[in-house]
Amino acid sequence: MTDTKWMIRGREFIHCNCAYGCPCQFNARPTHGGCHAVGVVHIDEGRHGDVKLDGLSMAMIVSWPGAIHEGHGSVVPIIDERADEKQREAMLRIMSGEDTEPGATFFQVFSTTYEKVHDPVFAKIDSDVDVTGRSATLNVPGLIEARGEPIINPVSGQPHNARINLPNGFEYDVCEVGRGWADTQGPIAMSIPDSHAHFSRVHMTGEGVVH
Repeated sequence: MTDTKWMIRGREFIHCNCAYGCPCQFNARPTHGGCHAVGVVHIDEGRHGDVKLDGLSMAMIVSWPGAIHEGHGSVVPIIDERADEKQREAMLRIMSGEDTEPGATFFQVFSTTYEKVHDPVFAKIDSDVDVTGRSATLNVPGLIEARGEPIINPVSGQPHNARINLPNGFEYDVCEVGRGWADTQGPIAMSIPDSHAHFSRVHMTGEGVVH
């Protein structure tokens, strides 16, 4: 960790292969043994030192053969192609856990579990995250095509409202729970149909989530 201070405030969409609600959020093992996911954070306001990150996005494809804390994971970091060289470096440092206290953010925690970090991809990240509406789209040409939707009550046919609150969490304070679908290509190719997704407003620094 260095003395460089950073902050991001924005919206997040994460979709994984676990059952709705995701047992990992409760310190239980992944539904199907391993964890496979895609995610995006759109930065509404952010900075890394004196580098502004407003309006940029960063995404990832991640996979672990078992529970995340058991390691042997792999990741494809994806950075908004609109970012200049300094912004790219800043976002990669945030995503790789640099300039961050140990255990303070999910980026830093995840970084300790990767066995393989693929070369970063600089690409167009087309995303839209509606936290309140529990909906999202994420498209990175040639790499990710994903979407998130509300869970539908099978009796009433109405959207099901569910939240997870983690007062000491390293990713968010409160997330809205829904479901998602994703297909990925490239170094980590997979298909994740109709499983857990969450949508949250993120506010974090190198010291952790602002609760």
